[in-house]
Amino acid sequence: MEVRELGSDRETPENRRERMRQKELKRNPTGNLSDGFNQANSGHPGGLFDNMGWKGAIVLVLVLIVAFIIAALFFQ
Repeated sequence: MEVRELGSDRETPENRRERMRQKELKRNPTGNLSDGFNQANSGHPGGLFDNMGWKGAIVLVLVLIVAFIIAALFFQ
């Protein structure tokens, strides 16, 4: 178990998740293959926005709203 001191080199949550993911990949590569195939069942929608940032999230939401409006007008 790693012990990290609090200080200027504090680890961000994104870096911690990536480090833990890499450690799990090394420890159990076939389990991650199964997770990849079943990601739609076990994933969470918040993961979509993790690396996108707030501007990308706003653009994605606006595109989805416009697509919904166009589809509603087209199928009336």
